[in-house]
Amino acid sequence: MLVTGEQFEIRRGTVRAVATEVGGALRLFEVDGVPYLESYGADIAPPCAAGAVLVPWPNRVADGRWTFAGHAQQLALTEPLRHHAIHGLARYLCWQPIHRTVDSVELAAMINVQPGWPVPVRATIRYAVDDNGLTVTHTVTNMGNETVPVGVGAHPYPRVGHVATDDCRLRLAASTVLPVDVRQLPAGPEKPVAGTEYDFRSPKPVRDVKLDTAFGGCAPAPSDPEHLVRHAVLAPDGSGVELWAEPAFGWVQVYTAGNFPGRGRAIAIEPMTCPPDALNSGTDLHHLEPTVTRSFRWGLTPLPPTTGSR
Repeated sequence: MLVTGEQFEIRRGTVRAVATEVGGALRLFEVDGVPYLESYGADIAPPCAAGAVLVPWPNRVADGRWTFAGHAQQLALTEPLRHHAIHGLARYLCWQPIHRTVDSVELAAMINVQPGWPVPVRATIRYAVDDNGLTVTHTVTNMGNETVPVGVGAHPYPRVGHVATDDCRLRLAASTVLPVDVRQLPAGPEKPVAGTEYDFRSPKPVRDVKLDTAFGGCAPAPSDPEHLVRHAVLAPDGSGVELWAEPAFGWVQVYTAGNFPGRGRAIAIEPMTCPPDALNSGTDLHHLEPTVTRSFRWGLTPLPPTTGSR
């Protein structure tokens, strides 16, 4: 059996994506054979959390501790070096296909009551490709008898074909940055990015940039007809890949990995519905009442070259 389990391939014309049974992760996305996502072999564990589904919370929970209905909770410390719980509870679950077509697959997993997590939730993720690219739809349903706070995120590493990461530029629809301490925990309120090194609202070179940083204030441009948040990685000729998301993804974590297998430098753009340690701060959590389901969408779209780009 492959480390990542069954592989779920979907296609529309020359647009192709592959998701995995273990973790429900997005392992591959390409158009015309050109990769727009850092990929990895089906026979290895996902490197650098590539493609992970981050539910029922994204990012970190300080010391794995939080409080639910007045009761202290202790999650497993899945980031032991920093003594945190990280990236939710679904990364190593087996996700079962509940609906498949040639160009889409919907996977489901049950997050049961366990140490540190007191309410069962059911998660599904639907990957669908069309002529424009990839759409990812998360749903989370409260299967318990008490209202539960949840957050959702994803961990893709967009890339522009075979262009080196350090030759690309990064654009973020983020107006604030969250200060963190040496343990990558929030260390104060958000600060405006304007006038700082963290202002990527206009594309900036990735070379020499090192980030493991949460950005907030992610919002659609006032003129956006689809009312979507839009981040992008861009090559020198203006071609690239856009990561779009619904406004519920008001946060994005950007991580520059230095050791992605076969690539070296790679950049993760992680759409999140809430910031790091939200189970403690409460910031932007979604509170699901029993039987209630919430859905969240994001996706990837290749961008053509721009005339006159440098």
